[in-house]
Amino acid sequence: MAKKAKKTGAPARAAPPKPAPAPLPPPRARRRWLLPAIGGLVVLLAVLGVGAFETMQRGPAETAVVTPPPSPVPPASPSPAPAASPTPALTPAAFVGGEACAACHASETAAWKGSHHALAMQHASAATVLGDFADANFEKDGVTTHFSKRGDAFWVSTDGPDGKPHDYRIAFTFGIAPLQQYLVEFGKGRLQALPVAWDTRPKEKGGQRWFHLYPNDHLKAGDALHWTGLQQNWNFMCADCHSTGLQRNYDPKTDSFATAWSDVSVTCEACHGPGSRHVAWAKDGAKPGDDGLTVRLDERRDVTWTLNEATGNSTRSVPRTTSVELQVCARCHSRGGPIWNSPAASTTIGDIHHVAALDQGLYFPDGQIRDEVFEYGSFLQSRMNHAGVTCSDCHEPHSATLRAPGNGVCLQCHEATKFDVIAHTHHAAGTDGALCANCHMPERTYMVVDPRRDHSIRIPRPDLSVGLGTPNACTTCHTDRDAAWAAAAVKSWFPHPSAPFQTYAALLDAGDKGAPGARVALLAFAADPSGPGIARASALDRLDTITNAADLATLRRLLGDADPLVRRSAAGVYARLPADVQLDLLPVLDDPVRDVRLAVVPPLAALPADRLTPAAQAKRAAAIQEYVTAQNSNADRPEAHQNLGQLYAVTGRLPEAVAEFQTAIRLDPTFVAAPIALADLYRSSGRDAEGEAVLRAAVEANPGEAGPHGALGLWLVRAGRGGEALAELKLAAEMGSADPRNAYVYAVALSSAGLRPQAMAVLEAGLARHPYDRDMLIAGATFGRDAGDIEAARRYAQTLAELEPQDPSVAALLKALEGAPMQGGPLR
Repeated sequence: MAKKAKKTGAPARAAPPKPAPAPLPPPRARRRWLLPAIGGLVVLLAVLGVGAFETMQRGPAETAVVTPPPSPVPPASPSPAPAASPTPALTPAAFVGGEACAACHASETAAWKGSHHALAMQHASAATVLGDFADANFEKDGVTTHFSKRGDAFWVSTDGPDGKPHDYRIAFTFGIAPLQQYLVEFGKGRLQALPVAWDTRPKEKGGQRWFHLYPNDHLKAGDALHWTGLQQNWNFMCADCHSTGLQRNYDPKTDSFATAWSDVSVTCEACHGPGSRHVAWAKDGAKPGDDGLTVRLDERRDVTWTLNEATGNSTRSVPRTTSVELQVCARCHSRGGPIWNSPAASTTIGDIHHVAALDQGLYFPDGQIRDEVFEYGSFLQSRMNHAGVTCSDCHEPHSATLRAPGNGVCLQCHEATKFDVIAHTHHAAGTDGALCANCHMPERTYMVVDPRRDHSIRIPRPDLSVGLGTPNACTTCHTDRDAAWAAAAVKSWFPHPSAPFQTYAALLDAGDKGAPGARVALLAFAADPSGPGIARASALDRLDTITNAADLATLRRLLGDADPLVRRSAAGVYARLPADVQLDLLPVLDDPVRDVRLAVVPPLAALPADRLTPAAQAKRAAAIQEYVTAQNSNADRPEAHQNLGQLYAVTGRLPEAVAEFQTAIRLDPTFVAAPIALADLYRSSGRDAEGEAVLRAAVEANPGEAGPHGALGLWLVRAGRGGEALAELKLAAEMGSADPRNAYVYAVALSSAGLRPQAMAVLEAGLARHPYDRDMLIAGATFGRDAGDIEAARRYAQTLAELEPQDPSVAALLKALEGAPMQGGPLR
């Protein structure tokens, strides 16, 4: 499925979107103040933040959903949208269908036929179905999936949304190589993707078999990834990248789809845009002037590459000043999700999609691919992109094949006598190690059998693997060796290596950890325009706060950076800053890219009207309406309703906020952000008693998720039920150890209950995993000080001082502790 999350070796949990401004949440803002003492549990009420707005993303999933009723006899297929008649010039272009292009573009059509684009989705028939439907069985976790034929139709019998076996007719094939999936029709216009796929590789390569896309998961009906759930829904997860002119057409009133397309697979207009005006121009004699094309993919026209004999590399004859082709391809070759209802290709990806930055969990700290992120985010990091290379320099766009086999595609621009020789490769000619791509574009396997190359096109860095644990091409091949061995080998081969283009691995890793000095380094890197924009944006995503006027001025300048990803992430930093600086965001409402404009709506919406001029109020109102329209374009997703709920909550429209949170919960009871936000809204509006039922329902639907347990624990604190609260907060800390906040909250609760030794034990365990978490360090320093364990308090305060060298309260605490007499012993 397009845009579905996948993991190495096995597909990952297929995916709901992640918190904005980046698809995964940026590091939470860390407090810069000290707790002079931690008293009652009321302090905990400020710990749980539920203000994150969500962004629609097809990525790794941790939630899934309401399942439709079984449909033993499927309804009719979604109907292809009627092809529009050619329209006169100067009218808005409409989709005409790929067949309208074939007569004039015969060679391109011939190249396209048989391509992965042409075969992306097809009606199920004897000519298109590759799997074994001759009464074949596949068994996993006690479920037998049976594949059969009835006349000309293909059928599968497997567990439905109620966990019982049902018969389903195969409606469509999905993909072609190295695997083929199958789509089943459910009621209300839904198509769902089966979890058992056909391996289309030759038998001698392990193919020609049925296999499960989630071999290591036990997926029962109702599970987040069961094939009948929201996360395996074709209409949102896959459709717009496997068909052309796709309109999802979701009706929230009936919770149904009337999804339509101009072509069932990926055809000409998916990239070139709606073709009615161009067809009309051609029929009118193809006169000079406007040819009616919607998207002009002509950046390579009349361009040559000139070889530099000294370096062995080539230079573009004229610099590439636009990125139209990259933007068009990014719609389906990037990790992210839709933010606007647009079936047509866009030359500005940020007008229709939110593209993920180099987020933790998606990429390794050095920018290498980790989860299935496709190609765009990687390529933006590359020296090739910086030099002006575009997708079709390497890939023939109609056949979707490489322009030359093997090393030939690289040797178009790189001198063979310098690079395609043992002196450079250090591997014998004709071996896998001598292939450029194997060293500079290593593969990572997704969906069990689908290897994808990393398009950041980087120099192998096993030395980084030693310190950061990042993968490297050497030990990917030489699995019996370690990174230190590979680093020594590379150093012996290249004692004076060329400077690498990607230099941010240690920086982003430090940002992930919140390490000393990271804040200054992250902002400095983000402000340097010579680095890849996506990496600079990722540095800002890891920037927890701004501590002085000079840094704020730098951040303000980045709101006007040339790269929209940097502008979007700069706006995201403001969400972690005090309200008195939010007015800096007003000019961003005029940004030419929608994704950037949308990023500033939540913080600006929260500002009181009396802080804005009448003109600014009008501009904000228009931006809020655009934001609401963007969310409603994804009304089939809980994240959209979560976003609207948060918007209405901060603007005082409480009944509407409650309704949106409730809709999110109805669409997906496992989307934990919604019940937590709803319970918090009840608390803030004087209806706290209603929150318990909401949170207990969330715990029941998500027994293994930390969030609902933590939120319920805080509710129990407010209700004065401390014993029950401790039990829930303990579960949250155990289940959510990856988030330091859970350990911090539990430790504070233990301390407030008089259990200081236990609290210190929780803090120490949490700090072992998150050594630079400010909240836990503050708690450790104050706990130690109050208990007379001055040695422990000094240790924590010293680390705080390294992290916050400009914070006077930290300096004051450290000074006080340095002069304090030792009292008592450790809290044991």
